[in-house]
Amino acid sequence: MKKNMAIALQWDPHLDLAPELSAKGSGVLADEIIRIAKENNIPIREDSDLVQIFSLLDIGDSIPPEVHTAIAEILAFIYWSNQQYAEIFNKD
Repeated sequence: MKKNMAIALQWDPHLDLAPELSAKGSGVLADEIIRIAKENNIPIREDSDLVQIFSLLDIGDSIPPEVHTAIAEILAFIYWSNQQYAEIFNKD
């Protein structure tokens, strides 16, 4: 049976050139990362290939340029998710 894995990224566009890996884990730790994200309404995107790549990084490492396109797709997903969230909760 394959263990689930999760990573978390953080990025301040005013301070950071690229997103950084802020958490990673498998099994119970992955479940905890996902639980905290859900609890804080942080958008979650499943992408096992990216998780495999990012799991090779150390926490605090910047995301390498080779995967910046994938990060752009994730940021677009987060932007879209935030727009959907705002529309749902800002209805009169």
